[in-house]
Amino acid sequence: MTDVLIVGSGPTGLALACELALGGAAVRVLEARSGPHRESRGKGLTPDSLGVLAGLGAAEQLEAVGTRGVVLRKYFDGEHVTDTPTVGDGILIGQWQVEEELRRRLAGLGVRVEYASAVTEIEQDGTGVTAALADGRSVRAGYAAGCDGGHSSVRRLLGIPFEGRTDEAETMVLGDVRAPGLSRAYWHQWFTSEGGGILLCPMPGTDTFQLQGSPELTGSGEPLPPSLEGFQRLFDRHARVPGIRLADPTWLSAWRVNVRMATRMREGRVFLAGDAAHVHPIAGGLGMNTGIQDAAALGRILLRALSGPAADGVLDAYEAERLPEAARVLADTTERHERVLAAVREPGRGTEAGMD
Repeated sequence: MTDVLIVGSGPTGLALACELALGGAAVRVLEARSGPHRESRGKGLTPDSLGVLAGLGAAEQLEAVGTRGVVLRKYFDGEHVTDTPTVGDGILIGQWQVEEELRRRLAGLGVRVEYASAVTEIEQDGTGVTAALADGRSVRAGYAAGCDGGHSSVRRLLGIPFEGRTDEAETMVLGDVRAPGLSRAYWHQWFTSEGGGILLCPMPGTDTFQLQGSPELTGSGEPLPPSLEGFQRLFDRHARVPGIRLADPTWLSAWRVNVRMATRMREGRVFLAGDAAHVHPIAGGLGMNTGIQDAAALGRILLRALSGPAADGVLDAYEAERLPEAARVLADTTERHERVLAAVREPGRGTEAGMD
């Protein structure tokens, strides 16, 4: 029987799988998607996360590709205002690159992600967990971990409340695009006296930028869905740099303020980690990193439970450690997000870096 079944193959699930496999546990990783993505999404690793990945043997290549120290170039009404170097020991790197390196490390440990494997039911008893899949298969394991994101099917199947708020009015468009002719030496941040703004961050190891921007609105005030044409209009309006044509979008997305936390991170033999347990504003760049820290803690605790008796007492330690930390991160990122919004509404004040 599999020791631990992991649902979700983002950074959290993959880091957890590596931690467990290195400890000798039998692991399976299920993913509802049909294959890997190449989206920048969360784009930074903190020193603590790099430490976790180093322990898994997955940090060296990421550090070789990632960028340390980004210069934030700020503009107001098209005019260059200031350059601000960032400080810290973390790196700028795309989420897809983190996942790719963790998959490589996991494959070296004999485990591969099983794609097109959506979980539809979860049952558990005193000796294990049984997951039913959409294709009719079932998987039996001693323990299971839901690492399947903010829309977690595992959390829903367990009936764990996801308390908080979603603000439909606070939206942002995001994407990965090429911008031939735009300097890749800076994280460009354009703001205007009309309010709103657009940010283009060069993603290391690629020829693309991650774009973040205020959405275009319909005549009735509803946000338009993201598109390359919309990105170009936003760029022209805010950046006012002639001759730059955005091209080749590989990711188009919309984001809404979502501040939520699961009321508990354990239900018997099933656990929640990463965005499945907590989602928060993107300010601060802590989403991917908090999930990796969850994975490190859960991996240690599951290996202890698998190696000896008194499992319940051991398993309780995960929620006791990580739930307060999730609450702290939610409070911190909410405060950061409010400062960013205030800066956008009052552009003369500037803004801060550190978004996911």
